[in-house]
Amino acid sequence: MSLSSDRAVKPRLRYWHIWNMCFGFLGLQFGFGLQNANVSRIFQTLGASLDQIPALWIAAPLTGLLVQPLIGYLSDRTWTWMGRRKPYLLIGALLSSAALLFMPLSPYLWIAAVLLWLLDGSINTSMQPFRALVGDLLPQEQRPAGFAVQSFFIGVGAVVASMLPWLLERAGVSNTAAAPGVVPDTVRYAFFCGAGVLFLAVLWTVLFTREYPPDVLRQFQETAPPLPEIPPVSGRNRLKGLLWSAVGGLGLFGVYRFELDKQLYLICAGSLLWGVALLSQGSGEKAGPFGTIMRNIETMPDAMRRLAPVQFFSWLALFSMWIYTTSAVSQVYFGSNDPSTAAYNEGANWVGVLFAAYNGFAALAAIVIPLFVRVFGMRWTHLLNVWLGGAGLLSFFLIRDPNWLLLAMLGVGFAWASILSLPYALLSDSLPAQQMGVYMGIFNFFIVIPQLVAASVLGFLLKVLFGGAPIYALALGGASFLLAGLLVLRLPRVARKG
Repeated sequence: MSLSSDRAVKPRLRYWHIWNMCFGFLGLQFGFGLQNANVSRIFQTLGASLDQIPALWIAAPLTGLLVQPLIGYLSDRTWTWMGRRKPYLLIGALLSSAALLFMPLSPYLWIAAVLLWLLDGSINTSMQPFRALVGDLLPQEQRPAGFAVQSFFIGVGAVVASMLPWLLERAGVSNTAAAPGVVPDTVRYAFFCGAGVLFLAVLWTVLFTREYPPDVLRQFQETAPPLPEIPPVSGRNRLKGLLWSAVGGLGLFGVYRFELDKQLYLICAGSLLWGVALLSQGSGEKAGPFGTIMRNIETMPDAMRRLAPVQFFSWLALFSMWIYTTSAVSQVYFGSNDPSTAAYNEGANWVGVLFAAYNGFAALAAIVIPLFVRVFGMRWTHLLNVWLGGAGLLSFFLIRDPNWLLLAMLGVGFAWASILSLPYALLSDSLPAQQMGVYMGIFNFFIVIPQLVAASVLGFLLKVLFGGAPIYALALGGASFLLAGLLVLRLPRVARKG
């Protein structure tokens, strides 16, 4: 890859440069795949009740909410002998691998919960720079291809990771715990393997990807959108801050006074903290990461604002699926919700196969989605894909044979591949290159906020409305996918297709 500074337009990269730049995503998704398919199982094995699981999963959205914008802000301002984004890739990979090694060895539930925080925070430390690399290194016409290659690696990594306990069982490794509160060997060995794969895959990208130095990158700025004008701090932020703080404070009091589900404290506390952030910004805070991120939120491009509800309902559906599929499948199709039974662990392993299937379908979908974009455009392609995901989750109510759930995962796979690529392709062209990292981090808010909402209210809704039956969480996820598809049509037409 030439780093010549005399070119005003970024040169197109060859396929293998894009491959090397995205290869680390295989490792990150290997970690996420193990987490998504097995963490609920680990929590239940260590004594968590079904209605506690959403709150224990809160590490994923909270770390993304805090870590990705901060890492984006810092990496936008970093240049070392390693590069701009690569130091964060490597640090995140080291910490993620350590968390994967120790999580299945946790003797207590609280230790597993802490390690989940470390795992998610570390994966987010690496993930945000991977997204920003596509904007840094690729010209606009290659960015959809870059995100599609990332989706391909995400699919491949998660296929192997999700199936690994099932494959280890077929190889003769014990799939039931040696004692109560002990994670089965199939899960332990899968996590040990994942630690090595994650680190080596990210190391490959670090070693074989070159970044543009700041002076060279500045030569390409004339083709990027201008930096948005930062409005002066106004009393409007103070008014909004007071409103959000009041809603959060009253909500906290209401949950306490009427002895509601304690998980509702989370969403009320989030409202209160957002109000405090707006009040702080309204008081004139300007310097540092906090002030910069808050001002960038206020001036985010219109495309980002219109994509926000699409992302919200898409990720609400995904988080519902990740939390509750293990318990739903084990209960409905294998007749047990007791983690100490062979039937439950057989169902949990089958969920690993299902998750592998949807990620495998996603890898294939990542190849054909660019073709759909050329024919239908980005908006209609994304609508079609998330509706396929909605149909897949809703079909759990119709399918009686667990083997046929593989067909449901076909739709989920197309939705997953689309969610991981098309929103970023729609967004990246509207972002100023000088702030690509921080805006990609802010865009992550619309991924983690629905996860916080899910962790706060899903357990409460299931208990109050559906008698605690986890399969209804999948139905809510399917409806969220359908709504996300409709909201895609709010986006303006994109002239460039693919």
